[in-house]
Amino acid sequence: MKTKTLKSLTLLMAGTMAVSSCIGSFGLFNKVLDWNKQATGNKFLNWLIFIVISPAYVLCGVADMIVINSIEFWSGTNPLAENIGKTENIMGSDGKLYAVTTLEDGYEVKAPDGKTVNFKHNAEDDSWSMIQDGKTTKLLRIKDKETAEIYLKDGGRMDVSLDQQGMYNARMAVNGGMFFALNK
Repeated sequence: MKTKTLKSLTLLMAGTMAVSSCIGSFGLFNKVLDWNKQATGNKFLNWLIFIVISPAYVLCGVADMIVINSIEFWSGTNPLAENIGKTENIMGSDGKLYAVTTLEDGYEVKAPDGKTVNFKHNAEDDSWSMIQDGKTTKLLRIKDKETAEIYLKDGGRMDVSLDQQGMYNARMAVNGGMFFALNK
């Protein structure tokens, strides 16, 4: 009886994974991995920690694969990706640290000089705006899975594809046809 129940449960779980066709973001596994990479300042100690906690990677991977990624696929959100109120320090292209706080509807970016800029998502029309010094500037609107509409400084609009070529076209349009590369 136990063997039959175990086989049925295994088949049901395998069927759920096959039908849902969800790869997901593996949020739990990646959280453990990110923590492990920065647990100490020494890569050899981090490697030893990895060896010791390797069963945790297996458990987190299985939990992601069977439960969390399925929830993400069917609901559209990852329950572990909720970072509302969390602040991270992000290195800008200028070499300075910016404090980025996740808000319920976007992000607040605080520059090293104390100035803040908010990026707000409007779920009704799937658009993003920038709010700085009380002024709201609409930046872009996601049209579908492959296209976004960007709003230009001159009041014009432009459709761009959501790929590298589209990003290049958007930068060219926003910067007036000039694109600067950073040589490291």
